[in-house]
Amino acid sequence: MSKFKFFNLLIIIALFMTACKGKKSDEQVVETKQIDTLIMQEEPIFDIVTNFGTIRVKLYKETPLHRDNFVKLASEGFYDGILFHRVIKGFMIQAGDPYTKDMANERLFGTGGPGYTVAAEILPEFNHKKGALAAARRGDNVNPNRESSGSQFYIVEDPIACASLDGSYTVFGETISGFEVIDAIAAVETNQMDRPTTPVKIISVKPVIED
Repeated sequence: MSKFKFFNLLIIIALFMTACKGKKSDEQVVETKQIDTLIMQEEPIFDIVTNFGTIRVKLYKETPLHRDNFVKLASEGFYDGILFHRVIKGFMIQAGDPYTKDMANERLFGTGGPGYTVAAEILPEFNHKKGALAAARRGDNVNPNRESSGSQFYIVEDPIACASLDGSYTVFGETISGFEVIDAIAAVETNQMDRPTTPVKIISVKPVIED
């Protein structure tokens, strides 16, 4: 091969590699479109896929700060691999702590988050009904403004037991299917710290794009 042809070949290869580097994969394009669609939806729907089954939830338009934060975290894969670290039968199931991805952090379970809180959006029209999706938070003594955890949430299993939480915690969504999964998770054996002895894991949180 002549030096001239070899030089031209190098230029072609360089241009090809540059084009490939700048081009998004089909999966990336689809994911970007899905997130853009979700942002435009007033009440986006997500499937919380667990090793016990799938819980489908709808986020409320009336709580935009919590809605948009959940969309952001889900789109980043923040919840993938996280455990339900607090389960109380006859009450609720709680997840969202990134420390739970590593059992070496077990002593810290329940304290983790993305490094920020979300301003309270406590509205009287949203109560702790069966399947309600609500934001966990620190107690009033250290959190008088009732700001929500940046990522931890709980899902109501028993609305009667959770009724005392009405007006004190932000309810930002509701379950629309998968109630039996909530009950199955709530029924698992737990230790004295209310942690399941058999891991209950969030495999992924996927957007549901409706036509």
